[in-house]
Amino acid sequence: MNELILIVDDEVGILTTMSQVLGDEGFRTLTTTSGEKALDLYREHHPDVVFLDIWMPDKDGLEALQAILEMDSGALVVMMSGHGTSSTAVKSIKMGAQDYLEKPLSYDQTVAAVHDALQVRRKRASAGEGGVLEAAKHQAVGELDPPPELSLLVTTDRPQRTIKSPSVIYGLGLHSGGRTGMVIQPLPPDTGIHFITLPAGNVIPAQISAVAETDYATSITRQGEHIKTVEHLLSALHACGITNLLVKVHGEIPVLDGSALGFLDRIEEIGVENQDRPVKELVIDRVWEVGDGKGKSLTIEPADVFSVSYLLRYPQPIGEQFYEFTMTGCEAYRREIAPARTFGFVRDIKMLNELGLGGGGRLDNFIMVGDDEVINTELRFPDEFVRHKILDIIGDLYLLGYPVRAKVTARFTGHRDNIALQRRILADLGA
Repeated sequence: MNELILIVDDEVGILTTMSQVLGDEGFRTLTTTSGEKALDLYREHHPDVVFLDIWMPDKDGLEALQAILEMDSGALVVMMSGHGTSSTAVKSIKMGAQDYLEKPLSYDQTVAAVHDALQVRRKRASAGEGGVLEAAKHQAVGELDPPPELSLLVTTDRPQRTIKSPSVIYGLGLHSGGRTGMVIQPLPPDTGIHFITLPAGNVIPAQISAVAETDYATSITRQGEHIKTVEHLLSALHACGITNLLVKVHGEIPVLDGSALGFLDRIEEIGVENQDRPVKELVIDRVWEVGDGKGKSLTIEPADVFSVSYLLRYPQPIGEQFYEFTMTGCEAYRREIAPARTFGFVRDIKMLNELGLGGGGRLDNFIMVGDDEVINTELRFPDEFVRHKILDIIGDLYLLGYPVRAKVTARFTGHRDNIALQRRILADLGA
């Protein structure tokens, strides 16, 4: 390992720290506080990776990014900012940046960004591809596990869909508590939803076979790497008919405000692209059920449209709530389900901390329930809790690999039951 890393930042302390961190990992480094000087250093030394601050005194970071990419269209540039916005992150990714990191950077985050960039370079070189995003896309397509072919699939007259352009989403992980980010990219028809772990680059399909954990959230895994809390993103994708998407992510999907609304907003901002292949829909033709024989049950049965009804019962202040949602389109989902946030109980905080969960729970990204009242927020719906349970079911069911046509009836169930039901369906279908 002797790759050269160029670090560009107007704070000398950051240059020193990053240089030491990367030096300890065996990398050579060049540093400068000047955007103009960075261009000269790139021309002279052709570094393998560039860390480039957005805010520079003599040359804006985005201008420097554009100039570097004009010199070398395959340059691997990681943008950095301590006070950037999501629009800046999106713009830099669209321009061709490899990644976008928010300061302060951790040791692991810095090293991970370098290894991720270098892996893209190796994949691109072996494939003979040009362009960072195209290389990542083709890397994934070559290693995908397509959704399983099932006997209940019906070809519809609706087109498959992906997003129009790459984008980036940053936030906290609900259970890890760490800063996390993800890049979402279009994928071709018939490829499905896939995740790439950073920095190792393991490709994990959004399929039941990859599910690892279902305690408090749904996690997927491959080769010892996990991606946590995938259900809110998958719920939004299921509702909007996004069938093909690549998600590059550091460990855990951002929780945003605890609902699916932020994912819908970003999808709407990017735009959705219809593709030239029809959607296959999983049409349930019989009744499947899981439960404990004591009142908890989850049933899926034939229906003309996809719907979910849920009966929830907790002690006050939640009490008993019931809601039924029929999926008539993304707008109905946005109006009735997407804003519903995840929730937790004050009495469970100690246990969650002992389990290493809930570290990202803040006052603005979940509903905190005390003994007598909701502590930290105003509810968006009087029955927001049961609506969020439906949001989770819609997301978990997308792990079947296809949109679903069925009626789902749930009583007091959670992620573990959602996954158990799907495993029973796939086992009965021989998948």
